[in-house]
Amino acid sequence: MLEVINLSCVRDERTLFHTLSFSVAAGDIVQIEGANGAGKTSLLRLLAGLSRPEAGEVRWHGQPTGQQREQWHQSLLFLGHQPGVKAVLSPLENLRFYHPDRDTAQIFDALEYVDLLGYEEVPVAQLSAGQQRRVALARLWLSDAALWILDEPLTAIDKEGVEKLMQRFTQHAEQGGLVILTTHQDLPKSAARVRKIRLTGAELL
Repeated sequence: MLEVINLSCVRDERTLFHTLSFSVAAGDIVQIEGANGAGKTSLLRLLAGLSRPEAGEVRWHGQPTGQQREQWHQSLLFLGHQPGVKAVLSPLENLRFYHPDRDTAQIFDALEYVDLLGYEEVPVAQLSAGQQRRVALARLWLSDAALWILDEPLTAIDKEGVEKLMQRFTQHAEQGGLVILTTHQDLPKSAARVRKIRLTGAELL
């Protein structure tokens, strides 16, 4: 469903990766690995269409994503390294903003999954870093997007929370979804089905 074809990325006159190619099919969970500076976040931003490659292209269902932007964005949920939630709004207001099609009961269910019940009306700015991250992650229980691109989703999440997220990733994949993520943390045993792609300089192992 997702194809990366001869993708090259240059940042500050340094080649992060060159002629990178791989594909991700329905049901796949893919972890992008690599040392700091290898280009993991840059790759995710290229996949999400937030920046442009030096060369190559990204295709969705066989067509370049740039030629089907509306369909592509409807198919995609991107959560960056920063939580990406509005600090002046509460968790409830944030989730209503991002998912206006969901009713209050569904939003409260999502907040319960990420252990934020009791904090639904608290301004995000008053929450801890881990709680702010969990506001963003609650979207994983509300989104209809087929492809999830997640940059460090496990940051500031405790062991129980990591297990719960891995279960959600697996559930999404079993329903025909695709998950691409980066993480500096060791994944739990429940992540045995995760396929790993390692960026090493300008090459792919």
